[in-house]
Amino acid sequence: MNPRERVLSALNHRETDRVPVDLGGHRSSGIAAIAYAKLRKHLGLPDKPIRVYDMVQQLAIVDEDVLDLFSIDTVEMGRGFLLHDEDWKPWVLPDGTPCEIPFYTNLEKQDEDWLIFDDEGLELGLLKKGSLYFEQTHFPLMERGIENDDFIDLKDQLGKSIWTAVPHPGAHIDLDDEGLTALADRAKALRASTDRAIIGLFGGNMFEIPQFLYRMDHYLLATGLFFDKSLELSEKLCEIHMDNLEKWLSAVGPYIDIILFGDDLGGQQGPLISPDTYRTLYKPFHKKLWNRAKELADVKVQLHCCGGVYELLPDLIDAGLDAINPVQITSRGMDPDSLKQAFGDQITFWGGGCDTQKILPSASPVEIQKHVRELITIFRQGGGFVFQQVHNILANVPPENIAAMLEAVNPE
Repeated sequence: MNPRERVLSALNHRETDRVPVDLGGHRSSGIAAIAYAKLRKHLGLPDKPIRVYDMVQQLAIVDEDVLDLFSIDTVEMGRGFLLHDEDWKPWVLPDGTPCEIPFYTNLEKQDEDWLIFDDEGLELGLLKKGSLYFEQTHFPLMERGIENDDFIDLKDQLGKSIWTAVPHPGAHIDLDDEGLTALADRAKALRASTDRAIIGLFGGNMFEIPQFLYRMDHYLLATGLFFDKSLELSEKLCEIHMDNLEKWLSAVGPYIDIILFGDDLGGQQGPLISPDTYRTLYKPFHKKLWNRAKELADVKVQLHCCGGVYELLPDLIDAGLDAINPVQITSRGMDPDSLKQAFGDQITFWGGGCDTQKILPSASPVEIQKHVRELITIFRQGGGFVFQQVHNILANVPPENIAAMLEAVNPE
């Protein structure tokens, strides 16, 4: 099997010749730039610019030599963009490591902190001294509130939060005629250059974007106090996503294998909303978007969804979901054996391969490899499993632990 065949076989619940592996194929299977710089040195690889493609989470582009070394089977569609040195500009990571960031990134240093802005100069977020990530500081609709909102300017407001206005490569291109041509050309060229499975990051968040706009506590309160307005917001938001989906997939659909949506529906203690709330406020719109994606292109639908979501999985599957990541196995209800037994023939677990909360940062390499092998034994049976660690590898993870984890997946 080549990498693309391996990933697609797993998604179709067929046994594969070896476990398919994702590292950096999307914005929640990656590695912090600080950790990546240390990993390259640990592996004795040649010096290369450390390029940060996700400014908010400070994630690095994983270079081809690392992908080859660990037999990674995936690549993110954004790797087909910003291919020239002039597309990047110098910056310095919080630990002092030199790096490069996309040319369109708008930063300003204020005392010992960094501010990030949109193209109009609106402050979106802050990286404080001693912190490793940007945090959102501007919630464009918080003062207006859902109960008084007519949502007329919703589309314009979407571009005024840090999570929607600071794009990763590829997402910086407008969905007008010129932009769609550029998207199609670059995605086509990437497809011709690799046999790895290509993941296209669409987003389409239904539950999270209102949190980015109104602030999380305000929005969750509004879903209880102003249900009709919350439902109206979901309807309007779905219309915007659907319009973008039609345009975006018309350009890149022939060249990607997986389309990634996002919505963190769970926390450490289980779902953030009840199954009933999911069924009324979000499921109809997820179903509409996910089914339309499959009508427009030959793609599998994957959802990035953190936390404990065991109770929501039947509805997510019914809505058309093919794969879920990062499979947060330390959350309530997310026991690997129980997940595989209940849903292993219905959905692909894209993740759950190594606990990144306690094991990866602090266990020994030997302990990590034992942990990884035990999880693979559970998840791999009958297909329906792509290995990735539970969410991104953070800045404090020792490089020898990262190498041990990846080497344990498919030992020679």
